[in-house]
Amino acid sequence: MKIIRKSKLKRYMQKLLLLTSLITLGITTYPTKVISQSISEANINEVDLNSNKSFISKAVERTGPAVVTIDTQRYVKKRKFPRNSQLYLDPYFERFFGLDLPNNNRPRIEQNQGSGFLFADGLVMTNAHVVNRSDKVIVGLTNGKKLNAKLVGQDFFTDLAVLKIEGKGPWPKAQLGDSAKIKVGDWAIAVGNPFGLENTVTLGIISNLNRNVNQLGIYDKKLELIQTDAAINPGNSGGPLLNSDGEVIGINTLIRSGPGAGLSFAIPINKAKEIAYQLIKNGKVIHPMIGISLIEESNSEGKNNVVKVGYIIPSSPAEQSGIMIDDIIIKVGNKDIEKASDVIDQISKNGINKQINILLNRKNKLIKLKVIPTDITNLRNN
Repeated sequence: MKIIRKSKLKRYMQKLLLLTSLITLGITTYPTKVISQSISEANINEVDLNSNKSFISKAVERTGPAVVTIDTQRYVKKRKFPRNSQLYLDPYFERFFGLDLPNNNRPRIEQNQGSGFLFADGLVMTNAHVVNRSDKVIVGLTNGKKLNAKLVGQDFFTDLAVLKIEGKGPWPKAQLGDSAKIKVGDWAIAVGNPFGLENTVTLGIISNLNRNVNQLGIYDKKLELIQTDAAINPGNSGGPLLNSDGEVIGINTLIRSGPGAGLSFAIPINKAKEIAYQLIKNGKVIHPMIGISLIEESNSEGKNNVVKVGYIIPSSPAEQSGIMIDDIIIKVGNKDIEKASDVIDQISKNGINKQINILLNRKNKLIKLKVIPTDITNLRNN
């Protein structure tokens, strides 16, 4: 009996050893291949993850070299006061009203700084207020070079200007995007050179579109702006607002100070391109207008807005055609009016010195009028 048990035990141990060997062999052939493959893929992904740059870095690398610093100088002449001016008798009076004291009443040079970007060979796009009334403009490139630039043209009403750098390229150029394609919630990257600090970057989103500057208390501009929460710092004016691909979708133009501070605004690049090419071709921009201010109100049913005439400039085309305050604008040309920007767009597309049909609702009566828009400069001269 002892011999039989030993033989059985021996055969059992041999089978167990064989089974263990097969299991071990199986693990070292097929599963090992799977495990090693997974580890390899994990290592590759880890390397890619570490080497990949954020979309912000890529966007700035794509357009950053085209962003420039704009230094301006303006010669301020000595103020002329009568020798017996009583203003000189009371320094407090002068300080209170911001007047120059006698010892400070000397010729001087005022210096300011802003940002811009190259969009064509040697051509820089920036804000008009950055270069307004400047006697000398110096453009600083990212490679450290500083070159003189001449003003090609500026448009006060859209706050845009184009400069031509005096020098030879090649020049880095920003890729212009399509502001008609952006949506609320898209990424927004503001780039500029505040205080000469090269390629300062802030990140945010598109907060809103088609902001009317009249809502911001600005009545001397003709702008509908992109609103973003990407911080636009002092000195960033004229720099580009980028999308996640590094394309320019706007030009940083202003920030809201005081109540509501933290709101930033940019000029849509599609509008900026249109203005820039007019400045390059003609040195100025034509702004067709009929001489009215517009008010958007909700109708009695609360379904749609109505656009009313809020003010009429004396002797303007609007007044001459018979438009009156509180008239509701129903249609301009062939366009049904839903918001104030519809009126502006249709009149702009129509051009000047060419009549356009306007349908009004005046005290529940429909009135058809023909108006001939004129350039906005003619309205200012009236």
